[in-house]
Amino acid sequence: MAHDGQDIAMAQPTILDDLLALTGAAVAPVETVLERAKTSVADLVTVDGRVSGAEIEAHQTAAHGLAWLATYVESLRQMQNWATRLQEQGQFGEVEQLIHQIAFGEYLHQIAGGIQMNQGEMVRLQDLGLGWDALSGFQCSEVQTLMARGNSQAARTRLVELMQERAAEITVGRSGLDDELEMIREQFRRFAVEKVEPFAHEWHLKDELIPIEIIEELAEMGVFGLTIPEEFGGFGLSKASMCVVSEELSRGYIGVGSLGTRSEIAAELILAGGTQEQKEKWLPRLASAETLPTAVFTEPNTGSDLGALRTRAVRDDNGDWKVTGNKTWITHAARTHVMTLLARTVPDTTDHRGLSMFLAEKEPGTDEHPFPTEGMTGGEIEVLGYRGMKEYELGFDNFHVKGENLLGGEEGKGFKQLMETFESARIQTAARAIGVAQSALDVAMKYAIDRKQFGKPLIAFPRVSSKLAMMAVEIMVARQLTYFSAWEKDNGRRCDLEAGMAKLLGARVAWAAADNGLQIHGGNGFALEYTISRILCDARILNIFEGAAEIQAQVIARRLLG
Repeated sequence: MAHDGQDIAMAQPTILDDLLALTGAAVAPVETVLERAKTSVADLVTVDGRVSGAEIEAHQTAAHGLAWLATYVESLRQMQNWATRLQEQGQFGEVEQLIHQIAFGEYLHQIAGGIQMNQGEMVRLQDLGLGWDALSGFQCSEVQTLMARGNSQAARTRLVELMQERAAEITVGRSGLDDELEMIREQFRRFAVEKVEPFAHEWHLKDELIPIEIIEELAEMGVFGLTIPEEFGGFGLSKASMCVVSEELSRGYIGVGSLGTRSEIAAELILAGGTQEQKEKWLPRLASAETLPTAVFTEPNTGSDLGALRTRAVRDDNGDWKVTGNKTWITHAARTHVMTLLARTVPDTTDHRGLSMFLAEKEPGTDEHPFPTEGMTGGEIEVLGYRGMKEYELGFDNFHVKGENLLGGEEGKGFKQLMETFESARIQTAARAIGVAQSALDVAMKYAIDRKQFGKPLIAFPRVSSKLAMMAVEIMVARQLTYFSAWEKDNGRRCDLEAGMAKLLGARVAWAAADNGLQIHGGNGFALEYTISRILCDARILNIFEGAAEIQAQVIARRLLG
């Protein structure tokens, strides 16, 4: 039965009674909506008993909307799991309860009325071929109570009051991770506060590479070998540990948080597809940062369509390879020692089956001569944000690659080898997004407390405090979805769907947090001297790299319908 939300909100205390029972009862109705949506969209895109790629494209709004709906449903499941674990541990305090009920109140309303895919696009149930009858399960008292009172102004105001009281705590609410991972978080938060945050904005404004001293310190802390097995010189830690490290370093500056990504991708490629000799040679060097890698995949006219790559590699009389072609959006290309390079080795092919992966060695460059290796040229791409490693266009003209550096020693496996890294890459990118969102919350919160208008601090105004509250809530939602993906990966289970969802949601949360953070700063936020201007620029890339949001939604939809 429906309630009068306004009357209830005024009459009841901030935290709902029997909260976990309410949210637990709300999970099944949203799962039912998802199942009906899957059936409805499947009917739209199925031809002769099979899901049609052409029909998915023709009904792209429905397909992508299904991906977002599934992401919301999984998010609520993981929030419920998080809250239940904390309750069992006696750690489900007021902050956590407020985050939990606000998340459910907001996401239930969005599922019913329209999910915000981005600032200008909303997907509604009608777009998925559903009518109001799909929400019949939402008429239960538990869902109605959460929708009426979960995300109230009073709840948001109280959450922000508690955030001010507990400003010394690293996260807003307990993360749900174990003590060992929280100790790792504390270590890297200290590093970011001392060595990164005071200098990041200057690096950004001057468009400078992150100082090599930072890389050396991170290497000593084990960042580049966190998940590499101990037998190859790494620490053999979990993907969850990589999430925590990436989160806290990206909170300091996304460029620093992304340094480990290069080594993570390269190590994943070698672990999954390399020969024993390649593992023994390269993994210890990556773990110690003696060798810095860069990923060289994208081409000027292909973007996300990696199967259409044109850069070619031809075997010479000595069994080595000569690479010719052009690459673009290559991060950290100048200062690195090896490229994970995707090229076409089967000349008559036009799809992914003719692609091979190489561990292409190069000489690190300098500011004066960024690309000194013969057969290779490059130029910097000037960018809005994400500047600390720089982006480049590269040209190859008979560039030499040793025969022994064909990954796995097999041709035609490159695309498959790359696909095996996407789970980890997207989990890691989701963690970076959480860090960027948290940095936006950090600076916006401080500004809202310090800035006085009309005789009181900005944080005293309800719409300002509501923005801050929703940042904190959605950061926790994205965090739990990301940790779940990492947990699945660590336990050897396929998680491309969950990792894609984490990346999809995390990127949107980061942009929303940065945008709202700048709005709180008002005109000052538009000034380059304020940190929030950099965070906004840094956040924008997260919806594009490692699979643009639209590509990510397409992939999720194909998996859901497949």
